[in-house]
Amino acid sequence: MKYSFDLKGVHFKNPVIAASGTFGFGREYAKEYDIGKLGGISTKGTTLEARKGNIGRRSVETPSGMMNSVGLENPGIKAVVEHELPFLEQFDTVVLANIGGASIDDYVKACSMADSAAAVDVIELNISCPNVAHGGMALGMKPELAAEVTREVKSVIKKPLMVKLSPNAFDLVAVALAVQEAGADSVSLVNTFSAMKIDIHKRKSAFTNLYAGLSGPAIRPIAVRMVNQVAKALDIPVCGMGGIMTADDALEFIMAGASLVQVGTANFVKDKACLEIISGIEDFMQKEGINDLSEIKGVV
Repeated sequence: MKYSFDLKGVHFKNPVIAASGTFGFGREYAKEYDIGKLGGISTKGTTLEARKGNIGRRSVETPSGMMNSVGLENPGIKAVVEHELPFLEQFDTVVLANIGGASIDDYVKACSMADSAAAVDVIELNISCPNVAHGGMALGMKPELAAEVTREVKSVIKKPLMVKLSPNAFDLVAVALAVQEAGADSVSLVNTFSAMKIDIHKRKSAFTNLYAGLSGPAIRPIAVRMVNQVAKALDIPVCGMGGIMTADDALEFIMAGASLVQVGTANFVKDKACLEIISGIEDFMQKEGINDLSEIKGVV
């Protein structure tokens, strides 16, 4: 596949990235195939301190998708840097460290530690986390908050910064423009949609936290629209995601304006989903006489 895309000096050999939270740190999938064939791997969401995650039920299958309420369970950035990231160094793929936090200070400290790890190529800043300093509001909900955390993190890292946006923002394009102005090198979208599942027999939410994140094919048409709107508004590259199951799905995002795509829920359906998507894109390019994916990026 001819694919000419670099993010501030970081080269992606193909546009397909395994999405955060669906691929762990690559160990399980590496037993099934060479994960070095992927364009990139976004690590499981990591925070400054270890988190046990949410109590109660954590996932529910929905029509054309799934809901999750994992709560960023992770061993903390120090343990990830020492015990998880070295494993990924052996593979010829771009490693994105997905970082979450409960305060801007947490984000800054965790991103600084991730930035120093040899295995990490890109920092992916997840600003969908509830922020304790702002009454539990996710930093990605308002432009001024998103810009603030982006600016602070950018000041302490040297590697490219990709900011992961929430589709639940009041004005997603405004948030995207704010993080671009604050120094982001790229944005990724969309994260999961806030959703609800009610157990009609127990007469309460299926999740202890009441609401959960919806992903999968059900959200794809909305995600494609949002990626198109954001890509048209920004000067920095966009990484699109949301319900990509096939090569055709990935190509929709690329034609909508995405330079990269992330594949999440599909990994739970087929362990080799990412490989099939890469192969499918190559077949499409050959059949359509496309020499480089840049020829069709943002054509719509």
